[in-house]
Amino acid sequence: MSFALGVDGIALSMILLGVVLVPICLLAAWNDVPSADNRRQQTYFALMLVLESTMIGVFAATDVFLFYVFFEVMLIPVYFLIGSFGGAGRAKAATSFLLYSLLGGLIMLVAVIALYLQGPGGTEGFLIQNLTGLPIGASTERWLFAGFFIAFAIKAPMWPVHTWLPHAASEARPATAVLLVGVLDKVGTFGMLRFCLQLFPEASQWATPLVMTLAVISILVGAMLAIGETDMMRLIAYTSISHFGFIVLGIFALTTVSMTGSTLYMVNHGFTTAALFLIAAMMIQRRGSRQIADFGGWQRVTPLIAGSFLIAGLSGLALPGLNSFVSEFMVIVGTFQTYPVFAVIGTMGVLLAALYILLMYKKVATGPAPEEFAGTTPDMSMREKFVVAPLIVAFLVLGFYPKPVTELLEPAVQTTLQNVGVSNPAPTSVDAEGNER
Repeated sequence: MSFALGVDGIALSMILLGVVLVPICLLAAWNDVPSADNRRQQTYFALMLVLESTMIGVFAATDVFLFYVFFEVMLIPVYFLIGSFGGAGRAKAATSFLLYSLLGGLIMLVAVIALYLQGPGGTEGFLIQNLTGLPIGASTERWLFAGFFIAFAIKAPMWPVHTWLPHAASEARPATAVLLVGVLDKVGTFGMLRFCLQLFPEASQWATPLVMTLAVISILVGAMLAIGETDMMRLIAYTSISHFGFIVLGIFALTTVSMTGSTLYMVNHGFTTAALFLIAAMMIQRRGSRQIADFGGWQRVTPLIAGSFLIAGLSGLALPGLNSFVSEFMVIVGTFQTYPVFAVIGTMGVLLAALYILLMYKKVATGPAPEEFAGTTPDMSMREKFVVAPLIVAFLVLGFYPKPVTELLEPAVQTTLQNVGVSNPAPTSVDAEGNER
């Protein structure tokens, strides 16, 4: 193994996402641990900073074994952040998260060692550049692809290995849930781009129909589970399963538009999920319950919090003018170029997103104000405004002017497509007689 680090546009965007979200999460978590318990408070924030370090390492590693080390080490701070500082079900949630992640990691370790044996070996035998383009037999390449993909599918998470996420996200502290779902889970989709497509191009094309089928199932299942969920934090976690389905769909559509949209979606989803989790936590703290049925009329109690929650929800359902619309539109358009059936089915997720977001907001915020909280519950504090403001600014900036980010991502996307050996489909037009050309 060599300590080799480097970034392209995709890795840099993920690192910047983590670097921006961690200070926001630290500010949001300022009162999570009582200040009287100084040692415990120090441990809590130290674990969050350790997690940030490992996230930067996993996105910057250009050595496959170093990537695996960071991939496993980052489980440690998350396990203790959930298991030591989470809610009533924290022990079960932390154990479930760890077991799922370790299972995926061990499968990937076997594939990492087998991949090394296929390469040139030596002191730089794990470098990605030395493992790209290896003459591997079709059967071996497909097995190696499966080893990496299973680990990344668990991390992403995709259906049917998604069941650990809602429990972990709902039992973790809100700031931990943001880093877990908003940044840490992106390691799965990032790994698909960096390793599955780049190192196993033939196997990636061979597996594309199956992967895209799993992606559209994730979109629909995540959305339908969110519609039926009664716990606000679990509902937000289920929406992320649906959004990750869109990201994977765009990655394996193998067009410049879809892959650029997917990588932009990874950034946008981080900001949107952060806002949803943190603003929902503000309401839950004031109400004392996570159950949606216990709310109602909250826009009359805390109008700033409810209004911010609506904006975050509109970002989650990809309203035009907000950040998620650009990336979701690019994914669907790019996928339609090569796999129109999957694109059409995936579009159902857009409709379902509007349903679960607007239904949740209606139940939580509209209606008469609850008498026991009206006039006595404080609205958004100055610290909370500083938490929410940069996220809303990100919604608007990336919604109206995403060009700087897409220009950062496109060269890396083009390089990935070249490694896979595919090109964008030629544009077609229809003449006056209705003939396609």
